[in-house]
Amino acid sequence: MDTLETSKSLDKELYSRQLYVLGLPAMQRIQGAKVLLSGLQGLGAEVAKNLVLMGVGSLTLHDPHPTCWSDLAAQFLLSEQDLGRSRAEASQKLLAELNGAVRVCVYTGNITEDLLLDFQVVVLTASRLEEQLRVGTFCHKHGVCFLVADTRGLVGQLFCDFGKNFTVQDPTEAEPLTAAIQHISQGSPGILTLREEADAHHFHTGDWVTFSGIEGMVELNGCDPRPLYVREDGTLEIGDTTAFSPYLRGGAVTEVKRAKTVSHEPLDAALLQPRVVAQSPQEVHRARCLHQSFRALHKFQQLHGRPPKPWDPVDAEMVVDLAQAMGPLKGTEGKPLEEQLDEALVRTVALSSAGGLSPMAAVLGAVAAQEVLKAISGKFMPLDQWLYFDALDCLPEDGDPFPNPEDCAPRRCRYDGQTAVFGANFQEKLSHQHYFLVGAGAVGCELLKGFALMGLGTRGRGGVTVADMDHVELSNLSRQFLFRSQDVHRQKAEVAAKAARRLNADLQVTPLNLPLDPSTEDIFGDDFFSGVDGVAAALDTFEARDYVAARCTHFLKPLLEAGTTGTRGSTGVFIPHVTENYRAPSSDAASEDAPDPVCTVRYIPTTTEHTVQWAKGEFDDLFCESAKTINSHPEALSSPEHLVKSQKQPLLQTMRGVLTERPQTWRDCVLWALGHWQLRFHHGITQLLRTYPPDRVQEDGAPFWSGPKQCPQPLEFDPSQDTHLLYVLAAANLYAQMHGLPGSQDQTALRLLLNLLPQPDPQNLDRIFASELELDSPSGEFGCKQLHEDLKTWRKGPPLEPLTFEKDNDSNFHVDFVVAAASLRAQNYGIPAAGHAETKRIVGRIIPAVVTTTAAVAGLVGLELYKVVGGSRPLHAFRHSYLHLAENYFSRWVPKAPDIQEFHHLKWTCWNRLEVPAEQPERTLGSLLALIQELQGLRVTMLLHGSTLLYSAGWSEEKQAQHLSHSVTDLVKKVPGQRVLVLELGYEGEEYDTNFPRLHYKL
Repeated sequence: MDTLETSKSLDKELYSRQLYVLGLPAMQRIQGAKVLLSGLQGLGAEVAKNLVLMGVGSLTLHDPHPTCWSDLAAQFLLSEQDLGRSRAEASQKLLAELNGAVRVCVYTGNITEDLLLDFQVVVLTASRLEEQLRVGTFCHKHGVCFLVADTRGLVGQLFCDFGKNFTVQDPTEAEPLTAAIQHISQGSPGILTLREEADAHHFHTGDWVTFSGIEGMVELNGCDPRPLYVREDGTLEIGDTTAFSPYLRGGAVTEVKRAKTVSHEPLDAALLQPRVVAQSPQEVHRARCLHQSFRALHKFQQLHGRPPKPWDPVDAEMVVDLAQAMGPLKGTEGKPLEEQLDEALVRTVALSSAGGLSPMAAVLGAVAAQEVLKAISGKFMPLDQWLYFDALDCLPEDGDPFPNPEDCAPRRCRYDGQTAVFGANFQEKLSHQHYFLVGAGAVGCELLKGFALMGLGTRGRGGVTVADMDHVELSNLSRQFLFRSQDVHRQKAEVAAKAARRLNADLQVTPLNLPLDPSTEDIFGDDFFSGVDGVAAALDTFEARDYVAARCTHFLKPLLEAGTTGTRGSTGVFIPHVTENYRAPSSDAASEDAPDPVCTVRYIPTTTEHTVQWAKGEFDDLFCESAKTINSHPEALSSPEHLVKSQKQPLLQTMRGVLTERPQTWRDCVLWALGHWQLRFHHGITQLLRTYPPDRVQEDGAPFWSGPKQCPQPLEFDPSQDTHLLYVLAAANLYAQMHGLPGSQDQTALRLLLNLLPQPDPQNLDRIFASELELDSPSGEFGCKQLHEDLKTWRKGPPLEPLTFEKDNDSNFHVDFVVAAASLRAQNYGIPAAGHAETKRIVGRIIPAVVTTTAAVAGLVGLELYKVVGGSRPLHAFRHSYLHLAENYFSRWVPKAPDIQEFHHLKWTCWNRLEVPAEQPERTLGSLLALIQELQGLRVTMLLHGSTLLYSAGWSEEKQAQHLSHSVTDLVKKVPGQRVLVLELGYEGEEYDTNFPRLHYKL
């Protein structure tokens, strides 16, 4: 059992998704950490929210400044009732409610040196440069990790100083790579060949590895880490193996992660010689210009005692002059850089710098909080050292008028921070928008929070409709800001809507406890979508995203979508007639929910996932489906033949394994579990090798057992081995639960009992195994007849208790059984075994998640929403985004334009359609076809509605005449709420496979 399950103090269910990202050691360090956060405007609130949800031990808030109107556009912990109160004191209560395990307190004095020494990490937001330098110098000297974060309008900065020698315990997010071994040669160097050729591409020269499960060359098992060298042919050199025993079979090679040390400069040095995170030389130059812009803004504040006024050209020119007067920055070698300052960029930053925006706070607050966790836990590489992020592409295009100072002046309302950037006229547009939010999970809650703060849908016809059919679970609370512990088991959509209204009472939000899928098209039809301005999708499967995207394409609605996996996140924006439409990654979409072939999982597993799938199937058949069948299928008792016809063959075998004598004691249950161990991991493998012996060859002469198909080996039961014992312990307890008998958790007593029990009778195992064979074979017939007799006997006793698998309960032996069964199956086939946590992830299809990534992608969606609401924009104004917080990778790029398709004189994209208004009296099918021919000059050879063929040129003349005289809507079933019939066309003379624009016939 791996370490993820050994902690007693950690709420594993609450942090379950986060644990898959960070791991138990990092979470334990986070739980014991103390953080000081100074500055509780919107950015500081985001940092605080993320840290509390992720379970930092103690968070001290510092911000004596009074709440003002401009705070409310981004600070979700404050309201109009808090105006004039200290931001920190007003924020403390709501933050504390997010996680009872976190101590949230307020410090009201000045930041002194004695105070700083009490914390592992200090974060300053919305602070003056003089304070940053004072605090940063002290923290660097005394080994306190130090961060500075700030947003000014549509630009943001983040600085990290973790000291001269900061140790990163685990530099990457990826689990250590494990691969199955095909062969290892004796020699200097020894050459290792992997079973799956593709696995070789994941290892790199210089990686360190160790080994396990090898038969023959056992000297490598558990050895000290060895360096790898990847050869051109994909094989791996692993050092001298000359003196080792000859390799026989099996085993796995596993990457060993090694700690790294990073060195950071203090803030005073880093100001003049900034190391910036960027992906290209152009981005480096832009980041340095933004660096100078922030320095100039600080200088302006120092000289004038205030920030630049919103969109004031005089103040902006002063900032440009200050930036120019600072002189050049220094490069990595300490020499002055000869880069030209981008004055236009500095000017734009200054003009729009007075505001505070919720999406910007979300993005920078997420990254800052992740860096705090890196500082605490040593998990993932920290930033080196400056990060600059800007979304100035949200502003009007060149040539379009910028907001004027009067339109952006404060109005003493909750949107003052946003109108300072975009103006009051834009705020009015936002308030009248109606958006459809699909999904109220982690990303959906963050989006809804952002909508409330931005003032989306607060007036007139505006609003937000949120749809989600799921209920709140405990694991949601560590990454979903709108839910609380009392909301567990309630409908997500209703809880999220109510919480969002508390953030902004003017938000007109409607919750719907429904999915968006084909079953609800009568609800989410023409009438519904005609009142929607756009759609935001926060879904966790590609299938669901594809469906929502298809509806947006159909109704010509903008789609904003986002998703996360661990510290990776992505967002997309899809605008009718401007960008391409959404298409899920083909490989992921195809494999996401597709099960592996049954024969592969049952007989020839090749991956760890196969072994876990098999073990979960064992659980379901042994302890659930067989019990249900025994309890509730009296019709199966009529004859052995009827029994065989009514049940699946694998379940018959499992039932035969269950229907031995009824257990009366714990000893009986243990004896049954031991027998089943022998049946599955020894006898069953022996039987398989009789059919497919190790030397079997295929028709082409190739060995049957080769490549990824590893020849299995039967195991010998050994109660001294933990996995063997765990299987019997779990299986016996589950079998006892089925029969209403008491179980036992005493492993010592179980070992003693197993040493006394007789080994299962091989002939009895043969009889059980025979029921898997076909009925027309002698052994199969005997097995089914015996099963039939046993079933009749069992029906005379009390019913069994079917056990429904529960992945989140570690005390009921459900997961223990699957872990042990999968591990033993892996040993049979020489496959790397999954640990306890990995097994739960595979069985539960759990997506690793952290609130930082969730908040970041929600903020990126909010930035694109500004552009969509602002009106018509060209393609280059929009941005897709991808980020990987663990590896400090941030990318935004312009989407692709929609593909243009051509057929004869027609040109169209995915957004185009042929539109035909209905006439009075209603148009017949014949007149519709004639109109299409007249408009397009093409003969229609086929017309369909969905899967219903309405017309075919291949029909007889009589049949054509019958259909051509019908009205169009008489030929299809009308759907409530639908005001447009969508018809698919086929054209005579089609020269290649293409999707023609669909015909929209307005009813």
